[in-house]
Amino acid sequence: MDLSNILVISGKPDLSELVSQTKGGAIVKNLVTGQKYPVFKNDRISSLGEIRIFTETDERPLEEVYTAIYNHLQAKPTAFEPQKAESKELFALLEEVMPDYDRERVHASDVKKLFSWYNILLAAGKLEPEPEEEKKED
Repeated sequence: MDLSNILVISGKPDLSELVSQTKGGAIVKNLVTGQKYPVFKNDRISSLGEIRIFTETDERPLEEVYTAIYNHLQAKPTAFEPQKAESKELFALLEEVMPDYDRERVHASDVKKLFSWYNILLAAGKLEPEPEEEKKED
């Protein structure tokens, strides 16, 4: 799974995938609607590949967290709607998947986004594990 081309764009509700780069920005595709649109250099854009979740000892890349969620939920979406779920429910699932998350620095809004994005990525087929590369002998 490579999340480096999956983008969060400030002011846009869903995740987008980078289609191509232009001189003044990029063309992206909304993962939910499939609609393509331009974004510009002055837009606040973050790659999911750069986002980390705080743990008690360090930070864990989102790719590792999503792999753990994907395996835990057996490649199924969450049993609840993350945006409407109670904090208890969100944190209970996070606790099962990532028991060492930092309880002081990870907020309910972060966990809502985490699971909302998980459902979007799962529906878009972006969480499929990459086939293991065969080891080449020198």
